[in-house]
Amino acid sequence: MRRLFSFPNPVNEVSSRLVAGGVVAMSAAALAFQLEWLVAVIALGFVARVATGPSLSVLGQLVTRVVTPRLPAAPKPVPGPPKRFAQGIGAVVSGASALLLLVFDLPVAGWILLGVLVVAASLEAFLAFCLGCQIFALLTRIGLIPDSVCEACNDIRARTDAALERAAASN
Repeated sequence: MRRLFSFPNPVNEVSSRLVAGGVVAMSAAALAFQLEWLVAVIALGFVARVATGPSLSVLGQLVTRVVTPRLPAAPKPVPGPPKRFAQGIGAVVSGASALLLLVFDLPVAGWILLGVLVVAASLEAFLAFCLGCQIFALLTRIGLIPDSVCEACNDIRARTDAALERAAASN
């Protein structure tokens, strides 16, 4: 059994994209209807996912236990550390947005930050482009994140072999 306060590794890219879609939907609703309280809920969801993956996240549980298993898409495992890093960025951006809206009464700045989150989550949900993962890769390349944090990220041969195995299995 997985420990409660651990992040999955690998992560199912299908579920990751669906969670991002949920973030887009909630953030768009918060923006459209000026629901400041919903921004706090979004931020708490990110904090839960950084701490435990989907374990304590309502959205994560909905996606991993209900939605993903009912889809015809095959699981697509990807390294967990970059996804956790991306969730951390989401926690910081949504948390800052919530603080600007609810504590500091700076609505323009708060809504702009939430708009930035919508763009990043949309890239993940609709184009499979994880901006946080790209930042993680850059920080690893320049040495700010040690290679040991994500061995799978640096093993291009393992990723290529896994992709070839998936392609062969689908034929």
